[in-house]
Amino acid sequence: MTAEIKSQVSAEEWQLRVDLAAAYRLVALFGWDDLVFTHISARVPGADNHFLINPYGMMFEEVTASSLVKVDQNGEKVMESPYPVNPAGFTIHSAVHAARDDAHCVMHTHSINGVAVSAQAEGVLPISQQATLVLASLGYHDYEGIALNEEEKPRLVADLSDNTFLMLRNHGLLTVGMTPADAFLAMYIFEATCMIQVRALAGSRELTPVQPEIVDGVKEAARIVTKGLFGDLAWPGLLRRLNRQNSGYDA
Repeated sequence: MTAEIKSQVSAEEWQLRVDLAAAYRLVALFGWDDLVFTHISARVPGADNHFLINPYGMMFEEVTASSLVKVDQNGEKVMESPYPVNPAGFTIHSAVHAARDDAHCVMHTHSINGVAVSAQAEGVLPISQQATLVLASLGYHDYEGIALNEEEKPRLVADLSDNTFLMLRNHGLLTVGMTPADAFLAMYIFEATCMIQVRALAGSRELTPVQPEIVDGVKEAARIVTKGLFGDLAWPGLLRRLNRQNSGYDA
């Protein structure tokens, strides 16, 4: 099947498929997956407004480049595939893709630490270096039930605004990026922020907050640290780790 799909798509789409499949497997490797639920979507290069998403029912650790399903803005298949899709699961993703030209990749998780912090009234606390990166570009969206309602889309988009991170109250985390690498690194930082916060609060000790002026200057510092590459700086190393532990995503 790999050769068949690869021959039907552009070189750019195939590379995106490989990177997106790697992102799925990395989410599983880091323990952020929720069985077969949640999604990572990516806009296919070109002007057709098509997207790639996981086959519904396949574990994240099983996703491959050729098994990813190409859908339109409504979550309907636009390329023959033996795998099912869940159009309802694309509701959040389609809203973000439609509103943000720079959101080529949208990653959504239901991780334990992420959901735990999303349920805390104060949200993300400025208590770690990771938190300062998140707070510099963070929105919040109140829970409206399982995301099936089309009427929720404009409210979700407004809450995301031009931010990289969105905390879905009582639900989970969402990040956007130009590439799967960017969305993944953003999620790594978001997840680390939540894990640190859960552990710090469990310590039952007074916490030391980062000063607001430091948070205000963190975006430029992050650009310098990542050499302006952001996700691309860590991506080659992440792929090497994945190849050691769960290769085959590029099939």
